[in-house]
Amino acid sequence: MDDRDLLAARFEEHRDRLKAVAYRMLGSLSEAEDAVQEAWLRLSRTDADEVANLGGWLTTVVGRVCLDMLRSRTSRREEPLERGLPDPVVSRADGLDPEQEALVADAVGLALLVVLQSLAPAERLAFVLHDMFGVPFEDIAPIVDRTPAAARKLASRARGRVRGAAPAPDPDPHRQRAVVEAFSAAARGGDFEALLAVLDPDVVLRWDAGPAGAGVLNVIRGAATVARQALTFARLAESARPALVNGAAGAVSTRDGRPFSVMSFTIRDGRIAALDILADPERLSALDLTVLDAS
Repeated sequence: MDDRDLLAARFEEHRDRLKAVAYRMLGSLSEAEDAVQEAWLRLSRTDADEVANLGGWLTTVVGRVCLDMLRSRTSRREEPLERGLPDPVVSRADGLDPEQEALVADAVGLALLVVLQSLAPAERLAFVLHDMFGVPFEDIAPIVDRTPAAARKLASRARGRVRGAAPAPDPDPHRQRAVVEAFSAAARGGDFEALLAVLDPDVVLRWDAGPAGAGVLNVIRGAATVARQALTFARLAESARPALVNGAAGAVSTRDGRPFSVMSFTIRDGRIAALDILADPERLSALDLTVLDAS
């Protein structure tokens, strides 16, 4: 094994963590992979023997790459992922594989990623690197061209927005699944009162249909409004297969044998606090949903 092979092997030890950082920053699985690949290219052009902490160095490199990608989106005014839902991580209802576990660790559901997407790029980087991955502000500061104290303030502002907008989910998978099944049964049966019973009064429903839906994220709020909308989901509920979506109870529905939507539920205090539905045919076709065939 030559020096490049040894370096590649060392890099692979950090790949899952790096992709998890990039996914939280970008909300896109393909772009996260691109960011990780760019980190490898930069490492291959560096004298790795002079890097004392390879994992920390790579984490900050990926953070810088993602920050540049986010700023590029803004400068081009091309931000489809900012208007739509992030890419979901879909797996069988009975569990995640190790790579998926790294991607969605610490309850990184779609509801949280939607909030992260609303942050300014520098705020997002400071929050993700420090609060989620423990990177010191002294290492974050040069990436955002600020002092450590200013980087700390960026993370603090982001933290306040996340706490106020992203509901903390119920960690128990059995309770989650029970609520989702009650919701599906009520939708199939057209039972408005039963739907109200499983919806948080301040529930938010986000629906992303892609370009066919005008390319914007449709958002409705409030239990009664969401319950009325859910009554139109009866066909989805009939074809839905249980799945884990970002590690939480969810479902994948089909139409004419093809995936039609991925539904992600955020459960809090025994009720649905957020329901995120991706129904963009192009993005669904890019997801590997064959894993559900083994469930």
